[in-house]
Amino acid sequence: MLVRAWLDERRRPWRRERVVDSLPEPRSPASTDVTDRLTLLAQLAELPPRRRAVIVLRYFCDLSIEDTAEILECSPGTVKSQTARALETLRIKLVGLAVSEEE
Repeated sequence: MLVRAWLDERRRPWRRERVVDSLPEPRSPASTDVTDRLTLLAQLAELPPRRRAVIVLRYFCDLSIEDTAEILECSPGTVKSQTARALETLRIKLVGLAVSEEE
C-alpha cells in the first residue's frame, strides 16, 4: 500500500512542472481565430437541436456524459451516439469548407 501511494504521488502532474525564469508571451488573437470561431458557430447552428445541445454541453460547458444525459433526460448511450454523429457531421462539413477555400 505504501509503495502504491508513493508511486501515485510521483505520477501527479504538479511533479512535472518546471520552474522557468520568465513566462512566455501571451498569444495575441489573430483574425483567423475569429473567423474560425464564427465558422464553427455557423456549423453548430446547422446541427439538429439535440446534437447541438450535446456538443455544447460536453465540449463548451465541459460536462461529463452522465451530467449531459441527466440534463437532456436521456441515457448515457444516447449522449455518446449523438456526440459521435454530431462530431462526424461537423468534421465532414468543416473539411469540405477547408477544401473549397483552398481551391
